[in-house]
Amino acid sequence: MADLILHHYVTSPFSEKVRLILGVKKLPWKSVFIPAIMPKPDVLELTGGYRKTPFLQIGADMYCDSALIADVLEHLQPESTLYPEPEKGMSRILAQWADTTLFWAAMAWNLQPRGAAEVFATAPPEAARAFGEDRGKMTTGNMTRLRPGDATSAYKSYLRRLSDMLDDKPYLLGEVPCIADFSAYHPLWYTRRIEAVKGILDLTPAVLDWMDRIAAIGHGTPDRFSADDAIAAAQAATPASLLSDSTFQDDHGIPLGSAVSLRAESFGLEETAGTLIAASRMHYTLERTTDRVGTVHVHFPRIGYVLKLREPS
Repeated sequence: MADLILHHYVTSPFSEKVRLILGVKKLPWKSVFIPAIMPKPDVLELTGGYRKTPFLQIGADMYCDSALIADVLEHLQPESTLYPEPEKGMSRILAQWADTTLFWAAMAWNLQPRGAAEVFATAPPEAARAFGEDRGKMTTGNMTRLRPGDATSAYKSYLRRLSDMLDDKPYLLGEVPCIADFSAYHPLWYTRRIEAVKGILDLTPAVLDWMDRIAAIGHGTPDRFSADDAIAAAQAATPASLLSDSTFQDDHGIPLGSAVSLRAESFGLEETAGTLIAASRMHYTLERTTDRVGTVHVHFPRIGYVLKLREPS
């Protein structure tokens, strides 16, 4: 099998989620560091428009969104399963809540003025402005943005509820970590990195102990890889999807072979254009060809993404 290549940056919360999953699965991987904000020319060359972090490359296949990446890693290494029975459905639902509702409450708390001041303390003044402008371009006009006071109330409540889940077990749903643990951990991990705001975690000691258990998993042993090496790997490979749910599920009246675009529902609105070659119950796949990378397949989870037929040019 081709190398697992994770395109990420150090302080990306969703990248931390995937790095830990790679660690618990004990899978070797290549590390390509990418910019935190645009421009990201090498990223867009591989994905065709998707610019959120991280994405996983395996040869000429690009897997977008941490939810789909988790499914791919589960397929590659079923041991230390992310979706244990009989809580498989519960783990997925809790993970989706954590990746959305919990994440946005945590980030509103984390990047309140005193948190943001610390995060950008060693950066030039224009860095904070550029980051804010970049993230602003990724959101819809009607996306709910929690104010610091509201975020504080919500975040405290969510931390207490997580603590309640840990009263009689080491992980959120049992004796071993599952996808819910990794999804709930990463926004709290970001909080813990910021001295000015991390004190909120002290209100829930059980959560801190759980975080220590998750952190101890580690990231495995990644090898550094360059963006040029990753592009060369894509160019040398033939797409070969590891996604097994291949039965066509048509919920849009868009047949396979159509020229389409895909984008996230509410955050990361840049479209990826291509030919629709898979639309299963779990994922979409677009085929794209460029001079620099050749033919690649770009994969997205079905939940959280908008599929549209492209207008003839």
